[in-house]
Amino acid sequence: MSASLLGSPIIQGFDFPCRCQRKSYNCKFKMSACVDNSSDRTQVVDHLLNKYVHFCRHNSPDMFTCNAPLPHLEQNTTFSVNGEEDRDEDELWLQLREEAQRDVEQEPILATYYICTILVHNSLEKALATNLASKLSNSTLPCNILFEVFSGVFKEDAEIRKSIRADLRAAMDRDPACISFVHCLLNFKGFQACQAHRVAHKLWSQGRNVLALLIQNRVSEVFAMDIHPGAKIGRGILLDHATGLVIGETAVVGNNVSILHNVTLGGTGKESGDRHPKIGDGVLVGAGTQILGNVRIGEGAKIGAGSVVVKDVPAHTTAVGNPARLLGGKQNPIKLDKLPSFTMDHTSNIIEWSDYVI
Repeated sequence: MSASLLGSPIIQGFDFPCRCQRKSYNCKFKMSACVDNSSDRTQVVDHLLNKYVHFCRHNSPDMFTCNAPLPHLEQNTTFSVNGEEDRDEDELWLQLREEAQRDVEQEPILATYYICTILVHNSLEKALATNLASKLSNSTLPCNILFEVFSGVFKEDAEIRKSIRADLRAAMDRDPACISFVHCLLNFKGFQACQAHRVAHKLWSQGRNVLALLIQNRVSEVFAMDIHPGAKIGRGILLDHATGLVIGETAVVGNNVSILHNVTLGGTGKESGDRHPKIGDGVLVGAGTQILGNVRIGEGAKIGAGSVVVKDVPAHTTAVGNPARLLGGKQNPIKLDKLPSFTMDHTSNIIEWSDYVI
């Protein structure tokens, strides 16, 4: 946000959601990590607020409305790759911005929130870094420091950038509760925690263990899920609801995996070394499942809700129960013909197999 707007009586009295504090201004506006420092960024924001957002003070000093739809700004549609501006369109980022603009039209009271978190940024990575930094910061861990950490890792790692987009698409494709990409980015803690873990894992692989473990701790405190930074997670991941999820240090999660809440990918005791589960591509893990030890869940397998798995599960089979058993039996298990992580079908075959009647 430009200095001209920060000092304006129009802006004073507003508390933007980002907790990053810009010390050079003695006002309530705290969002240093939310905005790039370049002059073109401030010009874009001035144009956005001055031309398209009308603040009115006749009833309340903090009341404002949008008189016109927020525009598509060409300056905000690029994303950074290896420190250079790539002018190729990032279709998902453009769609996410359009969704944010529509949300502002529907709920003008959220205009400042969407400007700070989405519309002022020139890339998906900057917007995500801002949101993660805001959520994970506290009084002793400044937002601007976390922003630099997150945005720096996003900038240098192309695989993480691809994974972010694959995870957003996974939520839209598989979760009927996900109404838009921007809704996922701003509100889905499973998505947010997964992206924070990607940064922590990168730091862990670089030997920056202290910072990686600090991020893990903040994710655990804020999002109520605990993923060790040593764990390896693929792309196209859906962590649905995510509360209570625990993933141990040597766990490996493949691509296009869907995991629900209260799942543990843990060890069996205090042994060290490679001691956590390995989850294949396309696996669906139901709510409340405990997978313990260095066991392998084969590609395209399904683990029913509430199961306790302590042995390997073959590919394209279904395991349910405590202890878990294969549907159809160990010798001739029923084979799945579709990837359960895509269908999100938690009950097929299980209903036919179970004789439980209410």
